[in-house]
Parts: sequence; C-alpha cells; structure tokens
Amino acid sequence: MIRPLLSLLLCLAASPLAWATLYKSHGYAQFAALKYPPNFTHFAWVNPNAPKGGTLHLMASGTFDTLNPYTFKGSSPSSTPNFLQYGVNELNAPLMVGTGQYDPSGDETAASYGLVAESVEYSDDRSWVVFNLRPEARFHDGESITAYDVAFSYQLLLKQGHPQYRTSLQEVQRVDILNRLSIRFVLKRAGNPLLILRLGELPVLPQHYWKTRDFKATTFDPPLGSGPYKISEVNPGRSLTFTRVKDWWGEKLPVNRGKYNFDRVEVEFYRDSNVAFEAFKAGEFDLYIEQQAKNWATAYNFPALKRGEVLRAQIPHQIPTQTQGLFMNTRREVFAQRKVREAMGLMFDFEWANRALFNSSYVRSKSYYPNSEFAATGKPEGAEWLLLSPYRKQLQARLFNEPFKVPTTQGNGIPRDTLRRALGLLAEAGWQPSPQGVLVNAAKQPLRFEILLVNPNLERILQPYTENLASIGIQAKLRTVDRAQYKQRLDQYDFDMILMTLPQSLSPGLEQSLYFHSSQAQVKGGKNYAGVSHPVVDAMIEKLLSASSQDEQVAAARALDRVLLWQHYSIPNWYIDYHRLAYRNRFAFVTTPPYTLGLRSWWLKSPEKAQ
Repeated sequence: MIRPLLSLLLCLAASPLAWATLYKSHGYAQFAALKYPPNFTHFAWVNPNAPKGGTLHLMASGTFDTLNPYTFKGSSPSSTPNFLQYGVNELNAPLMVGTGQYDPSGDETAASYGLVAESVEYSDDRSWVVFNLRPEARFHDGESITAYDVAFSYQLLLKQGHPQYRTSLQEVQRVDILNRLSIRFVLKRAGNPLLILRLGELPVLPQHYWKTRDFKATTFDPPLGSGPYKISEVNPGRSLTFTRVKDWWGEKLPVNRGKYNFDRVEVEFYRDSNVAFEAFKAGEFDLYIEQQAKNWATAYNFPALKRGEVLRAQIPHQIPTQTQGLFMNTRREVFAQRKVREAMGLMFDFEWANRALFNSSYVRSKSYYPNSEFAATGKPEGAEWLLLSPYRKQLQARLFNEPFKVPTTQGNGIPRDTLRRALGLLAEAGWQPSPQGVLVNAAKQPLRFEILLVNPNLERILQPYTENLASIGIQAKLRTVDRAQYKQRLDQYDFDMILMTLPQSLSPGLEQSLYFHSSQAQVKGGKNYAGVSHPVVDAMIEKLLSASSQDEQVAAARALDRVLLWQHYSIPNWYIDYHRLAYRNRFAFVTTPPYTLGLRSWWLKSPEKAQ
C-alpha cells in the first residue's frame, strides 16, 4: 500500500516542489497498484519453506573471459544465452527487484520491491526519488552497504560502465546523499514513471573494493558481491562454481523467501549445443533449455527419459517474446535504401523453413514486440493515429492506409509475383541484372553482402535464404566466427547482416533507446545494430518514455513498432510462447509463473542426499 505524505524535505534545497505530495512505499509500480502489500511474506509462486541444500549442475553456452558483467570489455557469464534464467549469477544485488535482469517478477508487470533498499520515496510528479537502504545489507566481506556505495556505483557505471548504463543513468541531474542509508536522485525531467524503475535496477557495487582496482579491465578474480551466492571456483572460460552464502543478509526478506535453495551450483560451459545435449543425456548436468525445434521434436527418446529419470515439459508463458530477426546494417551502403531492405524481406520463406526445418513449431513474428499488447495491428487508430499523424510527410502513406504484412508463401518456394515485386523494388533502388545474371548498380558493382553468425546451427536455416537471394542475382555469403570475434565485430558494427535477438521486457522503455534511437547509432558496443536513425522513431521513443498511463504506453509502443516495421530495418523471424525444458526427476517447484521460468524457486526433493 502506498500512503501520501506532506513533507518539507525539499524546502531545504529551495526546490519549487517544496510543498509537493510525497509517497513512501515498500515497492514501486510504474502505473498500476502493487500486487503485494507492505506486510507480504513471500511471492505466491514460491514455497517459503522449501528445503535448502544439495548441488545443482547446469550448462551454459559459449564461454566467458571476464567475471565483471558491467563493462564494455570482455564477455561475462551473465551475457551468455539463457544464463540469467538460472537465477544464479555474478551480479551485485540492486536497490530493488522485479524488473531488470537480476530477479525479474514472476506474476506482475512493471513493479518492483525493495532489496538493498528498504523503501522508496518519490514526489507525485516523479521529479526525484529517494531510496532508503536496509541497515542489515552487507557485501560478502561483511562491510555495510551504504548510500556512499550507491552514489559510487552511479558515477562508476555512468563513466566507465557498459554504454547501456549511460542511457538509463544520463537522465539523472544530480545525486544527493541525505545520510548514510538514504540517497536521492534528482531527475532532469519530471513525469517519467519508468525512470524510477530503472534506477531501482542499479547494482550496488562496493566502493572500498573497486576504488583501488581497474574497473574496465577483464578479470577472472571474482569481484566482491552481495547476493545469495558467491563464486567459489573458476576454471577460466570453462566452468564456474557458485556457493550459497551462509547467513546471507537477504535470505529472510519477503522477496527472497523460497528462492536460492541450492547450496552449490556448478556450471559447465559448452561451445557446441550438440555436444551439450549429449552430455545432458549422459547425466552430466540437471537441466536443459531446448532452443532447437527439430531437436525438441525428434531427439527426446533416450533411455533416461523413457525410464522417467528425465522429465520433458512444454510450459506456456506470457513473457513478451524477444525481438528476433535478420538485422541489416544501414551504415553499409548496400542496405542504406529502404527499398533494398524491403526486397530482402520478400525473399525469406518462413513457411518453408517452419515446415522443413522446425517441425511447424513456430509462429512468424509480425512485430518487434511479439506475444504482447505492444504489437501494432491493423491500421493506426485512436491514440496511436494521433501520435503518428503530425509526421505524415516523414512517413510512407501506406503506413496509414494499410496494415503491415510480412510476406507469406505456401511453403514450397517464393511465388513469382513476390519475385517480381522484389526485383521491381531493387530496380527502383538502382540494381539491374547484368548479362551474367548478377544484380549490379550503375558502377557495375554486384549486390553482395555477408551474413555474420556465431552459431553454426544457423547455417542450415539460412542457407536456403541465400539460395533464394541467388535466384534473383544477389550474392549472399554465410560466415560463422567464434564468440570473441563475433562480439568484437558487433561492438564495431563490422557486419552487413546478422541474426540478432533483442530482449524485451514487460514494460518497454529505456532499452528501446538503446536499440533504436539515433543517439545510439554510432556508440561503439551499443545495441542499435541496424543503425536506426529516423526522426519519427526518436519521437515515438520520447513519447514512450514520457507515458503517464498504461494506455499511453501501449499507444506509443505500437506507433514505434509500426514505424520500425515499415522502414524494414530487419526481417522478422519467429517465436514460441512456451518454455521447452527437460530436467532430472529430482526437483520440485510450486508452479511456473506467467512472466519467468522461475528456476530460482526450485528445490531438490532430497537435498541431503543430492550430489
């Protein structure tokens, strides 16, 4: 419950909000009321009395070359696929949990509850926020977590952290340490309810540890943390062991009860998914999150599953699906024209791939926000139309007059009408067939590009696409590189086309700036992979960030989605709305909540016997 207070707190700072209505609460919701009251004891989807103990064996994809997850340099374990779903990581405890990557909500959207922070205070216009810290909060060396550590973390991440932190932290005008356990963030602009959620996600780093170390350097020495686990063993690039912290200060908090039940978590890293799956079948680890539809349909007939020692589950969820597509780098001349990008999308035969390669398991993505209410549908209407109508001269007329549609086939090849349409678009962009059947421009240069990959399993999926392109005179080549080279090339935008996934949240906000705002197009190590630089995209992102109600947020997200789709920055891929999971039959859990897999709340049926 949130209770209004009348305070004179800001009078001392001679603020114009001196007589503003203040709110103080155990949590914060962007729009709606909090689901859990101040006296709640645990979340509904956990067992608060789950037994603790035993060892959990996990796998991770790829490798890691640093244990610092907050910097531009290197790849940390938490950046590898699916690692954060396990609920054990190398991240420092943030101020609040429920949003962000540390401990996402299982049954609530756009809401967070105090972790390091005991309570949060804010003004009715959201122009500032105060976090009051828990006196019992400690780093693993026993030192108290204070407001000085929070201020230090803000400055350190803003100046030396990964570029993604600058986007969320640059909206802060100043930071005031009110006392040892209270800190205030004064914001550059009022009326942004999402920003308080983002500040609550701030990881609190230990000032006494980092002030004598090089924060930007890669390291295999486990940095000082504050969460339920600490790294106890490191085999660089190959394996990690996490040990549950005894007498952890946060163990009995309502947000943590029933979670983090394993005494020990061992993680082995695999560079090849086929090798990893064989290791799972042989009992090398306990849980496997399946990414390949063909494997899910045909490979789960091994003895341990038949004996009931392994369980296989297909669990529905309501998580907004990540944006997945073939992103075209508009910084490269070959993809600078929208008509060329549209033609690339026409040559992708999803229906054939779904039937022949995926056992018809997937649904075609038709939005940057699939499986959510933020996806644009039909023609723009109501509030969405009002947002877009002032920009008619900067947008295609078709955006207002017809729904956006992805091309479809019968699953047996690209129709001739579609081929003619693609060739027509390319001709309008200046690409004509040569006597050799290759598309060339006025300078007789061929239409040629490279699709950069890091997962060799994608080659069989994209080879038919390159063959489709070749049929109309486009030379596309697949190139698979190792993870280190892949990251380096992505950081420098040294690619033509990539198959990329962009995580989406229950409440889209500042991350959309990272993905699509023009200010991010030239930021090295950023996430604007397509090089999006469009004034209407920028305007819709601003509308999204300033939304003061859920209706405004939905309208702005749909408007943003529609503009992105009609600019053809990517070729939308596919998605599923369920988890594909196999695990050893020695685990128990209450339920799988709608918005997360919830592995952090699992426990071993017989922890005292588990190894």
